[in-house]
Amino acid sequence: MRRHLGQFLRRLERERGASEHTVKAYREDLSALAEYLEDEAGRTPDPDGITVSDLRGYVAALGEAGYAKSSIARRMSSVRSFFKFARAEGWIQTSPADALQNPRKSRKLPHFLTGDEISRLLATPPANTAAGRRDRAILETLYSAGLRVSELVGLNDGDVDIAQGLLHVRGKGRKERLSPLGSFASRALQAWRADRKLAPNEAKGDEAPVFTNKFGRRLTTRSVARMLEKHLVVAGLDPKTSPHTLRHSFATHLLDRGADIRSVQELLGHSSLVTTQVYTHVSNTKLREAYEKAHPRAG
Repeated sequence: MRRHLGQFLRRLERERGASEHTVKAYREDLSALAEYLEDEAGRTPDPDGITVSDLRGYVAALGEAGYAKSSIARRMSSVRSFFKFARAEGWIQTSPADALQNPRKSRKLPHFLTGDEISRLLATPPANTAAGRRDRAILETLYSAGLRVSELVGLNDGDVDIAQGLLHVRGKGRKERLSPLGSFASRALQAWRADRKLAPNEAKGDEAPVFTNKFGRRLTTRSVARMLEKHLVVAGLDPKTSPHTLRHSFATHLLDRGADIRSVQELLGHSSLVTTQVYTHVSNTKLREAYEKAHPRAG
C-alpha cells in the first residue's frame, strides 16, 4: 500500500496541482491508515486486500483514541479519494470505502451577543478620532449586513450604495449578493469615508478599498480581529467574541424578531438552508430558557 500511496501523492502534486499543505494532509491521513493496518494484520496489505471491515475498524480506533468527529470525517475523505484513484488505476475492482459513512457531526450552537451587548460594543469606538470612526463603521457594517470579515475587507467604493442602502458583496465561491445597509451603518460609513486617506499605490475610484489602515492600505482580516479584541476589553464583553460573532448575532436577532428563515438564508449568502437552520436552534434554546424560568409548572 505504501508504494501505491506514493504514486497517489505524486499524481496529486504533479497532475492535479495540489498544494504542499494538501499533499501533506493526505500523506498523514493515509500513512495513519497504513500504520493501523500494519498493527492489526502485521503487514500492510495491497489496496485490493483492504476490506470494509478493516476501514470500519480504523474508524472505530480513531473514535476510541479521542479524535473529533470532524477529524475522523476528514481522514475518511482522504481514504475515499485514495481508493477512488486506486479503482481508476485498476488496482481494485470496487472501493471498500464506498460503504463507509462519516460520523455525524454535532453542530455547536454559534456564540452571539445580545441586543444590549451589541449596543455596548458599537458605542465603544470614540467618535472624535478618525480611527474610532473607522472602527465604528466596521462594527456597524459587520452587524448591519451580517458580513463575513473577508467580505467586509474586500469591499470597494463601487460596492457601497449609500442612497439605496445596499452593499454589493462578494462571498464564498465567488458568489455575489446584495445586502441591505441600515441607517446607523450608512451614517458611520459616510463619517469614515470623509476621513479616509488612500496610499499612493492603492486603487482609486470604484476600486478603492472601503476600509484602510493608518497607511492608507486595505485592511486585513487579522487587523479587524485585533481591532475588535481591543474594543471588547473596553466594553467588558466575552473575549471569545470574534468578527464572525457579529454575523451570528445578525442572524439570531433577525429570527428572534420574526424574520423568515429563507430570507435570513439569502441575507447570509448560504447555499443550503441546513447551514442557516443552526440559528433556529439558538432561538429555540432561548425560548426554552424563558419557558423554564417563567412557567410555574415547567420544572
